[in-house]
Amino acid sequence: MAGGEPLLRDKSLATLRTAILGGAADDFNLERLTPEELTPSALEDSIRALPVMADHRLVIVGDFDRAGRGADARERLSSTLVEAVKSLASQTETVLVVTASKANSRFRWVKAFKSPAVRVACDAPKAGAGVVAFIEAEAARQDLVLEKGVALHLSERIGPQLLVLQGELAKVALLAGIDEPITRDHVTASTCDVADRPVWDLTDAICAGQTGKAVGLLARMLGSGSAPEAILGMLASHFRKLARVRGGGGVSAGGFMAEKLSKQARRHSQRSLRSCLERIHETDAALKGVGSLSREMAIESLVIDLSG
Repeated sequence: MAGGEPLLRDKSLATLRTAILGGAADDFNLERLTPEELTPSALEDSIRALPVMADHRLVIVGDFDRAGRGADARERLSSTLVEAVKSLASQTETVLVVTASKANSRFRWVKAFKSPAVRVACDAPKAGAGVVAFIEAEAARQDLVLEKGVALHLSERIGPQLLVLQGELAKVALLAGIDEPITRDHVTASTCDVADRPVWDLTDAICAGQTGKAVGLLARMLGSGSAPEAILGMLASHFRKLARVRGGGGVSAGGFMAEKLSKQARRHSQRSLRSCLERIHETDAALKGVGSLSREMAIESLVIDLSG
């Protein structure tokens, strides 16, 4: 599964889990390997294990693109994964699922996923018609009626953050009332515009090391209704762009924005940007209930660490 949209990834994983395991003996036949836990031997042991009281076993390797510290470690993991995919092609007992936010088709391990293996795209649609279509479909799923232009208005305020959009629809429906159509005014009152401008102010403060200002901006965004998940999504996108620019790559941004990204990227080493992205990943887990911090404290702690 390749792509950074958590809603698409989680739905795909849930569908696969049901289809493969059907709820039977999940404790024995479902194994998850995080980037921190993943080693060549751990992967080999996982795929060699046999199902217990079931026909199939499911092994999920999460965030493979973040696994392995150093080029040598990543190369060993890549080679092990390539061999694992080859060995699993001739059997049906063990199903291996690998997730990655980025899966460059030039990488050897990505090329290994050819028939009978398949690639599931989990990228959010680009801002615009694709996001509007998602909002309209999600509104129909939640039995909500949107007045004309509401889907576009919501997409412009939140951006292509599907998991956040799903929650915002439910929230604005409560404001509108049972069986009442949702209007643009409802959206404006219930949501905060986090698509672009506020996050630039926040990232400017973070990248300048202005911790106090960054925390104050975060508090203002949270206080005006921004969901921690939406802010995290914007920070993740921003720091991925910085990592690409710092590594010599390009991003789709205008002259002013491209210049600002380049200036911010020069303040970081590639190693520090990797650490920032790892910290963002940890916060994503915290927002999903891992750990004891509240959602607001988890995102505040992240902002402090990124700007420190």
